[in-house]
Amino acid sequence: MHYQVTIEETGEQYTCGEQENLLIAMSRSGRRGIPLGCRGGGCGVCKVEVTAGEYETRAMSCQHVTEEDRAERRLLACRVFPRGDVSVKVLGKMHKAVCTNAGLRPTEKTKI
Repeated sequence: MHYQVTIEETGEQYTCGEQENLLIAMSRSGRRGIPLGCRGGGCGVCKVEVTAGEYETRAMSCQHVTEEDRAERRLLACRVFPRGDVSVKVLGKMHKAVCTNAGLRPTEKTKI
């Protein structure tokens, strides 16, 4: 099953399968600069806030995601698996690549 993921800052949408995490699905968007190095919940670079929708999570570093973060649905995209359509706000280091023209390929910048 596939679900729709919406990035609130840009209105962009992409699909994400229930067996893949939000970060991997986001990487298919074609944007440059989306960090794919760690993918294990240890680096904290892919932090998002899930503003709507249902999801499951896997283990992530408490150094980057505190109990308060979890309560506020601020999580690492590499450890979030959708269980329905979700909306997210991109936080921290990944924000520039996802929410500005900087993450677009040069030919895409003129299309916005």
